Amino acid sequence: MKNKIYHKGNTRLIVLIIIVFGSLACAQQKTLIDKNDSQAGQYTLPYEAPSVDSIKAVMKRIWDYFYSGTPLRIINKTTREEITDFSKPNKDADLDNGERGLFSIWSYPQGVTYDGMLKLGEVTGDSKYTQYPFKSMKYYFDHLSYFQKIDSVYGAMNNSYKGLIRTSNLDDCGSMGAALIRMYKVDKDPRFRAAIDHIADYVSNKQFRLADGTIARQRPQAQSIWADDAYMSIPFLAEMGSLTGDAKYFDDAVKQVLQMSKYLFRWDKGLYDHGVNIHNANDPNIYWGRANGWLIISIVDLLDVLPENYKGRDEILKILRAHVKGLTEVQNSEGLWNNLLDKTDSYGETSCTGLFVYGIAHAINQGWVDYTFGPVAQAGWNALAAKILPNGQVNGTCIATTFASENIYYYHRPVSVYASHGYGPVLLAGAEMIKLIQNEKIVIRAANGTFHYRLRSDIEK
Repeated sequence: MKNKIYHKGNTRLIVLIIIVFGSLACAQQKTLIDKNDSQAGQYTLPYEAPSVDSIKAVMKRIWDYFYSGTPLRIINKTTREEITDFSKPNKDADLDNGERGLFSIWSYPQGVTYDGMLKLGEVTGDSKYTQYPFKSMKYYFDHLSYFQKIDSVYGAMNNSYKGLIRTSNLDDCGSMGAALIRMYKVDKDPRFRAAIDHIADYVSNKQFRLADGTIARQRPQAQSIWADDAYMSIPFLAEMGSLTGDAKYFDDAVKQVLQMSKYLFRWDKGLYDHGVNIHNANDPNIYWGRANGWLIISIVDLLDVLPENYKGRDEILKILRAHVKGLTEVQNSEGLWNNLLDKTDSYGETSCTGLFVYGIAHAINQGWVDYTFGPVAQAGWNALAAKILPNGQVNGTCIATTFASENIYYYHRPVSVYASHGYGPVLLAGAEMIKLIQNEKIVIRAANGTFHYRLRSDIEK
């Protein structure tokens, strides 16, 4: 009798296990399109809801590439020999920035990469991601005094410290400054704070501006507004407001979003012009991808720290929602966005796609835009994942690009795996997609050959 009872108990246990695992399998199947379904499309790239593990695998490949490729050493840039004696200044000294300069410790694209690493560490709980930016910055500041000595003896030298020692434009400092504040909130290294205050003085008091206070450049024309400068200023100003509690930084950040949008945002398209020359109000509108990417992440970075009900916040949210709608309407057939957003014969580009995936997914997670935009971010992520090579290199990134006055320049801008602009956006996108997939308020459903992001509370009614 005992054996019969024991057998019956085992049977019930086995049935229970089958039910539980079967339910989990069914839940997983709800996020996959049945390829045998007559309504399923034929896609050149995966059309599926990614798993957290699949995103983490992509992130690790990129981290491995950066970790193994960053030299962290001082070299003679003429002979490429390592310098270990720092008792005498060497005018040819510089950081070894690795293969084709991709691993430059201090540069505006690297500021985005550091931010991506920090967010990945926060989302995954894996400290290896956060260790990379801290290790890099500690090394940088460990040798700052040596390069200050070189500067005092030989004058301004074209090395990796010039942007901090002799700051002369936003590219030198804004992106790195925002990343540095985020690190300083964790590690109160006084060298970080000194650099932060130096950057704040430059951005607030020395950077060229128009008469109305809008940040601008004196190239290519005497008064030119670049969408790029949104990211080179707004996140830093926002973080300074958060760090210091001084409203003047929030006020300036809000002003820059609203003023730049006044000059550059085209409400009929929901897109930003790359730039405008103030002396020519009728210059052409050119909707460059990465310029729009800089704007969307600048806006969400600001909203992350801007107090609720702050003056101008509602207007910024209105711009963000119009921008997300406009971007959705120009996403290409593979899930990428084109280098020229409104030109279907322009190539799909990685860095802007990463910035858009991050911006849209983050806005959904924060409740700033509708959750129904989830499939847009999802398709963008799948396209991005396909651009990551087995060794962790990011393919398909447009190299550094100036503000030009005709489309043909942007059409033919080269792409390169050594364009550092692509790595940070992909890391940011991956981190935010993990949060979106794990967002407890949202359920991802596959039905009728497509995906629907739905509020769990609506389903449970």
